[in-house]
Order: sequence, then C-alpha cells, then structure tokens
Amino acid sequence: MTPTGEDFPTFREALRVWARIGCLSFGGPAAQIALMHREVVEGRRWVSEKRFLQGLNFCTLLPGPEAMQLATYLGFLMHGVRGGAAAGLLFVLPGALVLLALSLIYATLGSVPLISGLFFGLKCAVLVLVVEALLRVARRALKGPAPWALAFAAFAALFLFGVPFPIVVLGAAAVGFLAPGAFAGGGHGAAKGDAPALLDMLLAREPGRIAAMAPAARRAGLVALALWLWPVALLMPAGGLYADIAWFFSKMAVVTFGGAYAVLAYVAQEAVEHYRWLSAAEMLAGLGLAETTPGPLILVLQFVGFLAGWREDGLVGALAGTGLTLWVTFLPCFAWIFLAAPYIERLNDNPKLGGALAAVTAAVVGVIANLALWFGLRVVFTRMERGALGVEWPVPTSLDVPALFLTVLAALALFRLKLGVVKTLAVTAVAGLSLRLAGL
Repeated sequence: MTPTGEDFPTFREALRVWARIGCLSFGGPAAQIALMHREVVEGRRWVSEKRFLQGLNFCTLLPGPEAMQLATYLGFLMHGVRGGAAAGLLFVLPGALVLLALSLIYATLGSVPLISGLFFGLKCAVLVLVVEALLRVARRALKGPAPWALAFAAFAALFLFGVPFPIVVLGAAAVGFLAPGAFAGGGHGAAKGDAPALLDMLLAREPGRIAAMAPAARRAGLVALALWLWPVALLMPAGGLYADIAWFFSKMAVVTFGGAYAVLAYVAQEAVEHYRWLSAAEMLAGLGLAETTPGPLILVLQFVGFLAGWREDGLVGALAGTGLTLWVTFLPCFAWIFLAAPYIERLNDNPKLGGALAAVTAAVVGVIANLALWFGLRVVFTRMERGALGVEWPVPTSLDVPALFLTVLAALALFRLKLGVVKTLAVTAVAGLSLRLAGL
C-alpha cells in the first residue's frame, strides 16, 4: 500500500521505534545500520533508501560512532531537535546500562574461575570479530589501486613507524579530497531504486522544513558543545586521573573517524601503555563485553573509564569515570549532527567530500589491520619484546595454546558455521570457561 502524508509517524510512535532499535542493536555498526535500515526504510518506509545512504555517508565522515549519529540525524529530520536527541540517547543508553553492570561484575568477580574463564573465551572471540570486520570493510572499500595503496600505507604508518592515528586519518581525507577520482566507487554504495517514503513526501509538501529547523539545531549544537567542554575546563587545571580521562576521551571524540574499530588500536595503546589504566587482556575483555551489549561498540571506552576510576577511588571512582567518559564521548556526537544536519543533503553531492569519505574508508582498512595484529599477538602470545624498528614482536616460546585453540574455534563458528556475533561469543565464552575449570 502506498503511504500518504497522514501516515507520518508522531513523535511518540518514533520514540517506540528508536527504543526498539536501541535495545536490539547488537553486533557492531554493520548490524546496527542493517537493523535501522530494516526498521525505518524497508519496514515502515519512513525514510527513502537514497536519503538513508546520504545520511550514512556523511556520518561516516564525522568523528564518532556512525550508526548512533545516523539515528540522531534521521530522528532530527523527522521531528527536529527533540527527535534527534531522543533517537541518539535511546541508541546509547540501553547498552551503557548493561555494560555498567557487566563492568561491575568484571571488576569484582573477574578473578573468580567462573568469570575469568568466560572473559578468557570472549577475548579470543573478539580477535576473530575484528578480523571479520577487516574483511567486511576491505570488500567495500578497496576497489582499485589507490584505495589498496592507501590501506597499506595506513597500516605501515601505524604498525611500523608509530605515526599518530589522527594524522593517518586526516592525511587520508586530504588525499581523497585532492584526488577524488582515484577513489570513485569506494565507501558506501549508491542507492538503488527509491520506494515511496513518508519523509520525502513531507519534505516535498514543506520544502522549507529543514531550513526552518536550522536555528533550533544550531542552538542545540552549541549547547552540546558547551556541555561537553565545561567539565574538561573545570578538571584540567587540577590535573589527576579525571582530568586525564576528560582530556583523552575528548580527543577521541574529535578523531574517531571510521567507527570504533578504527580507533581502538590507538585507544588500547594509549590506555594500556601510556596511562596504564588497564592491561591489554583487560582491554580485550572490555571489547568482548561491548560486543555482547546493544549500542555502539565505542562503549568499550566506558569500560576503560570504569576500570581507571575503580582503581583510583573504588565504586565511586568507577561511576565517576563511567559518567565522565560517556559525557565527553557522546555529547560531541550530538553537536556534530545538530550543527551539520541542516546542510548535509546540500553537501552530499560534493565530489571532493565523496572522495574524502572513500579515502578515509580505505585507510580504515589499514587501521583495522593494525588493530587485528596488535590484539592478535597479545591474545595468542603471553610475552612481547621490542625488536626491529622499535616494534614489539612476540616471544615464540610464549605461545598460549588454549588461546590459540579458542581463536580457531571462534573463527570456525563465525566463518564456517555462520553462527553470528552473539552465538560465536557465547560458544567461545563457554569453551573458555571449560578450559579454565579444567586447569588449562
């Protein structure tokens, strides 16, 4: 049945759908975007295929979790600032609450064989999930010699030469912006045929609707910026752990281009090796927990903030670290969307921006490859030592056979048996528990 203008959903109806998406958004950004597409494009025809992909392309160019920002953007187009705020918050809150509970369990019972065995299996499965993400992004992004070259260059810059992650991403964007033709066809695919969509029909009847919402969006974006920066400004003069958390994760909010997987190598190396808030094994466990919860994968940063605060001031510190991390991680996401939303559709047809998007996506392949190797070496080997070019290499005699077995098991479950993310995590968690209880 062809929809009519009178079918356009009320704010309350949209709220129920955004809550549903927030509670069911397991499996990382690809699965979350697919779920959102099924709910608002295929199932309800609220948004057209073309507008959905245009929003996704732009959100991929922005720092922050693209799926959460896409929900915020679509919510804004449908119901203004309150729609965008509701969609974004409901995308994050369910997973944040679940991860808070899991973080508390990990911090209090992580050394108990039952819990440590489960987390041992999770961290091995996470390595396979990162490899799966690498293959998925590579298939989409590397279409031609220029994207392949840029992916290899990004990997070498990060792994061999220690170039800071933000420089790699911004450099890739500059290359794509200056040579957009070399990256034509990369990034997200073009839209297929559009089905009648309620939002398109509404905007056709009210062509000035988005322009009319622009002043409120601009005010909301500026408020979000102010709310983000005031705790940073208050904490920085005093120094200490919470100032470090505010500053470090604020930087992440500005440079997290390409999704969570793209920035995790940088976060892990800084949090583990520089700040020493947690170990590499704990970082992997946190990523496994984030994979098992709904919401954006970048919620793993919440786990880092939780453990840092827990070790500084116990439960009160853990709650403070969690809240501060969430605050400085997600408020900028609302700021970027609200400040840019009125102009997104106008900018999407710019070929130079399209080239920058495709180049960043290509570089992200190299970034994820670096993350997979960095994690993988620390999963299956227990000791690392610095070697050529100052790079850390594994000690061959420190091979962890049970970890290697669980990693292979996870690969079989995900790639051969096609069990999916949640079932793969469950299988390897149970296997890890069995090995630990057996004394292995």
